[in-house]
Amino acid sequence: MVRVLRWLYFSVLVRPVITLILGLNVRGREHLPRRGPAIITANHNSHLDAMVLMSLLPHRLLHKVRPVAAEDYFMKNRFLAWFSTRIVGILPIARKRSDPDEDPLAGCYQALERGEILIFFPEGSRGKPEQMGEFRAGIAKVAARFPNVPVFPVFMHGLGKALPRGEGLLVPFMLDIFVGSPIQGRDYPENFLVTLRERIETLARDNPRPEWD
Repeated sequence: MVRVLRWLYFSVLVRPVITLILGLNVRGREHLPRRGPAIITANHNSHLDAMVLMSLLPHRLLHKVRPVAAEDYFMKNRFLAWFSTRIVGILPIARKRSDPDEDPLAGCYQALERGEILIFFPEGSRGKPEQMGEFRAGIAKVAARFPNVPVFPVFMHGLGKALPRGEGLLVPFMLDIFVGSPIQGRDYPENFLVTLRERIETLARDNPRPEWD
Protein backbone atom coordinates (compact mmCIF):
# COMPACT_ATOMS: atom_id res chain seq x y z
CA MET A 1 0.00 0.00 0.00
CA VAL A 2 2.81 2.40 0.88
CA ARG A 3 4.51 1.77 -2.47
CA VAL A 4 1.24 2.59 -4.24
CA LEU A 5 0.84 5.82 -2.25
CA ARG A 6 4.43 6.81 -3.02
CA TRP A 7 3.89 6.12 -6.72
CA LEU A 8 0.70 8.22 -6.70
CA TYR A 9 2.37 11.06 -4.83
CA PHE A 10 5.22 11.34 -7.31
CA SER A 11 3.18 10.59 -10.44
CA VAL A 12 0.11 12.71 -9.73
CA LEU A 13 1.61 15.58 -7.73
CA VAL A 14 5.39 15.92 -7.73
CA ARG A 15 6.25 15.29 -11.38
CA PRO A 16 3.42 17.41 -12.84
CA VAL A 17 4.26 20.34 -10.55
CA ILE A 18 7.96 20.20 -11.37
CA THR A 19 7.60 19.72 -15.12
CA LEU A 20 4.48 21.79 -15.86
CA ILE A 21 4.40 24.57 -13.27
CA LEU A 22 8.12 25.09 -12.75
CA GLY A 23 9.77 23.63 -15.83
CA LEU A 24 12.81 21.41 -15.87
CA ASN A 25 15.97 21.43 -17.97
CA VAL A 26 18.14 18.35 -17.38
CA ARG A 27 21.57 17.69 -18.85
CA GLY A 28 23.47 14.48 -18.27
CA ARG A 29 20.40 12.46 -17.28
CA GLU A 30 22.08 9.39 -18.77
CA HIS A 31 24.60 9.46 -15.91
CA LEU A 32 21.96 8.86 -13.23
CA PRO A 33 22.02 5.44 -11.52
CA ARG A 34 19.89 2.65 -12.93
CA ARG A 35 20.26 0.44 -9.87
CA GLY A 36 21.57 0.52 -6.32
CA PRO A 37 23.61 0.74 -4.30
CA ALA A 38 24.46 4.28 -5.35
CA ILE A 39 24.71 7.80 -3.94
CA ILE A 40 23.41 10.95 -5.61
CA THR A 41 25.02 14.13 -4.22
CA ALA A 42 23.97 17.70 -4.94
CA ASN A 43 24.06 21.27 -3.68
CA HIS A 44 21.20 22.10 -1.31
CA ASN A 45 19.01 25.23 -1.40
CA SER A 46 15.41 24.08 -1.06
CA HIS A 47 13.01 21.41 0.18
CA LEU A 48 12.36 20.84 -3.53
CA ASP A 49 15.86 19.44 -4.03
CA ALA A 50 15.15 15.83 -3.06
CA MET A 51 11.77 15.85 -4.83
CA VAL A 52 13.36 17.02 -8.08
CA LEU A 53 16.12 14.43 -7.92
CA MET A 54 13.65 11.64 -7.19
CA SER A 55 11.47 12.76 -10.09
CA LEU A 56 14.39 12.17 -12.48
CA LEU A 57 14.59 8.48 -11.62
CA PRO A 58 12.35 5.78 -13.12
CA HIS A 59 9.28 4.75 -11.15
CA ARG A 60 10.66 1.24 -10.63
CA LEU A 61 13.42 2.69 -8.41
CA LEU A 62 11.26 4.90 -6.17
CA HIS A 63 10.97 2.31 -3.41
CA LYS A 64 14.76 2.10 -3.27
CA VAL A 65 15.51 5.85 -3.09
CA ARG A 66 16.32 7.29 0.35
CA PRO A 67 16.92 11.03 0.73
CA VAL A 68 19.13 11.66 3.76
CA ALA A 69 17.38 14.30 5.90
CA ALA A 70 17.55 15.92 9.33
CA GLU A 71 15.74 13.90 11.97
CA ASP A 72 14.97 16.93 14.16
CA TYR A 73 13.09 18.64 11.32
CA PHE A 74 11.24 15.82 9.58
CA MET A 75 10.37 13.78 12.66
CA LYS A 76 9.00 16.58 14.84
CA ASN A 77 5.38 15.37 14.72
CA ARG A 78 3.66 12.07 13.97
CA PHE A 79 2.09 12.99 10.65
CA LEU A 80 5.23 14.61 9.24
CA ALA A 81 7.30 11.65 10.41
CA TRP A 82 4.92 9.17 8.76
CA PHE A 83 4.71 11.12 5.50
CA SER A 84 8.46 11.76 5.34
CA THR A 85 9.55 8.19 6.03
CA ARG A 86 6.75 6.21 4.40
CA ILE A 87 5.75 8.31 1.38
CA VAL A 88 8.88 10.31 0.57
CA GLY A 89 11.14 7.61 2.00
CA ILE A 90 13.63 9.80 3.85
CA LEU A 91 16.45 8.35 5.89
CA PRO A 92 16.40 10.47 9.09
CA ILE A 93 19.81 11.41 10.47
CA ALA A 94 20.37 12.86 13.94
CA ARG A 95 22.39 16.07 13.73
CA LYS A 96 23.21 15.88 17.45
CA ARG A 97 24.46 12.68 19.09
CA SER A 98 22.77 11.44 22.24
CA ASP A 99 25.52 8.82 22.59
CA PRO A 100 29.14 9.77 21.75
CA ASP A 101 29.74 6.21 20.51
CA GLU A 102 26.77 6.29 18.15
CA ASP A 103 27.47 6.73 14.44
CA PRO A 104 24.81 9.02 12.93
CA LEU A 105 25.62 7.59 9.49
CA ALA A 106 24.77 4.01 10.47
CA GLY A 107 21.44 4.23 8.62
CA CYS A 108 23.28 5.21 5.44
CA TYR A 109 25.54 2.17 5.71
CA GLN A 110 22.56 -0.13 6.19
CA ALA A 111 20.71 1.40 3.23
CA LEU A 112 23.67 0.84 0.91
CA GLU A 113 24.04 -2.72 2.17
CA ARG A 114 20.40 -3.24 1.13
CA GLY A 115 21.22 -1.99 -2.36
CA GLU A 116 19.35 1.33 -2.00
CA ILE A 117 20.06 4.72 -3.59
CA LEU A 118 20.93 7.55 -1.21
CA ILE A 119 20.28 11.21 -1.99
CA PHE A 120 22.92 13.01 0.04
CA PHE A 121 23.45 16.76 0.41
CA PRO A 122 27.09 17.33 1.45
CA GLU A 123 26.33 20.82 2.82
CA GLY A 124 24.10 19.22 5.43
CA SER A 125 21.43 21.92 5.45
CA ARG A 126 19.89 24.38 3.02
CA GLY A 127 22.05 27.42 2.35
CA LYS A 128 21.33 30.85 0.93
CA PRO A 129 19.51 30.84 -2.43
CA GLU A 130 21.83 29.78 -5.25
CA GLN A 131 24.93 29.79 -3.07
CA MET A 132 26.88 26.63 -2.27
CA GLY A 133 28.11 26.28 1.31
CA GLU A 134 30.92 24.29 2.86
CA PHE A 135 30.82 20.52 2.42
CA ARG A 136 30.77 18.42 5.58
CA ALA A 137 32.73 15.23 6.06
CA GLY A 138 29.76 12.82 6.20
CA ILE A 139 29.73 11.92 2.52
CA ALA A 140 33.48 11.25 2.57
CA LYS A 141 33.01 8.83 5.48
CA VAL A 142 30.29 6.98 3.60
CA ALA A 143 32.40 6.83 0.43
CA ALA A 144 35.38 5.52 2.40
CA ARG A 145 33.29 2.76 3.97
CA PHE A 146 31.78 1.82 0.59
CA PRO A 147 34.64 2.58 -1.82
CA ASN A 148 33.07 0.73 -4.75
CA VAL A 149 29.68 2.45 -4.62
CA PRO A 150 29.32 5.10 -7.36
CA VAL A 151 28.74 8.69 -6.20
CA PHE A 152 26.95 10.89 -8.73
CA PRO A 153 27.67 14.65 -8.59
CA VAL A 154 24.73 16.93 -9.46
CA PHE A 155 24.48 20.71 -9.66
CA MET A 156 21.01 22.23 -9.35
CA HIS A 157 20.09 25.80 -10.20
CA GLY A 158 16.89 27.76 -9.62
CA LEU A 159 15.47 25.74 -6.73
CA GLY A 160 16.59 28.29 -4.17
CA LYS A 161 14.41 30.82 -6.00
CA ALA A 162 11.48 28.51 -6.75
CA LEU A 163 11.05 27.56 -3.07
CA PRO A 164 13.49 29.49 -0.84
CA ARG A 165 14.21 28.50 2.71
CA GLY A 166 11.45 29.72 5.00
CA GLU A 167 8.89 30.13 2.20
CA GLY A 168 5.83 27.97 1.60
CA LEU A 169 4.73 29.12 -1.87
CA LEU A 170 6.25 28.05 -5.16
CA VAL A 171 7.59 30.69 -7.53
CA PRO A 172 7.64 29.60 -11.21
CA PHE A 173 11.37 29.55 -12.02
CA MET A 174 12.89 27.23 -14.61
CA LEU A 175 15.00 24.60 -12.88
CA ASP A 176 18.34 23.54 -14.36
CA ILE A 177 19.82 20.17 -13.36
CA PHE A 178 23.30 19.09 -14.47
CA VAL A 179 24.40 15.52 -13.78
CA GLY A 180 28.01 14.42 -13.96
CA SER A 181 29.64 11.03 -14.36
CA PRO A 182 30.09 9.11 -11.11
CA ILE A 183 33.20 8.87 -8.97
CA GLN A 184 34.12 6.27 -6.34
CA GLY A 185 35.73 6.51 -2.95
CA ARG A 186 38.45 4.00 -3.89
CA ASP A 187 39.80 6.40 -6.54
CA TYR A 188 40.17 9.37 -4.16
CA PRO A 189 40.98 7.95 -0.70
CA GLU A 190 42.81 11.09 0.46
CA ASN A 191 40.79 13.91 -1.10
CA PHE A 192 37.32 12.61 -1.87
CA LEU A 193 35.48 15.61 -0.43
CA VAL A 194 37.61 18.09 -2.37
CA THR A 195 37.20 16.11 -5.58
CA LEU A 196 33.43 15.85 -5.19
CA ARG A 197 33.09 19.60 -4.66
CA GLU A 198 35.31 20.26 -7.67
CA ARG A 199 33.09 18.01 -9.81
CA ILE A 200 29.94 19.87 -8.75
CA GLU A 201 31.59 23.27 -9.22
CA THR A 202 32.73 22.19 -12.69
CA LEU A 203 29.14 21.28 -13.60
CA ALA A 204 28.07 24.74 -12.44
CA ARG A 205 30.84 26.51 -14.33
CA ASP A 206 30.65 24.61 -17.62
CA ASN A 207 26.87 24.71 -18.13
CA PRO A 208 25.26 28.02 -19.14
CA ARG A 209 22.20 29.05 -17.14
CA PRO A 210 20.32 32.23 -16.19
CA GLU A 211 21.88 34.39 -13.51
CA TRP A 212 19.62 35.58 -10.69
CA ASP A 213 20.00 38.97 -9.03
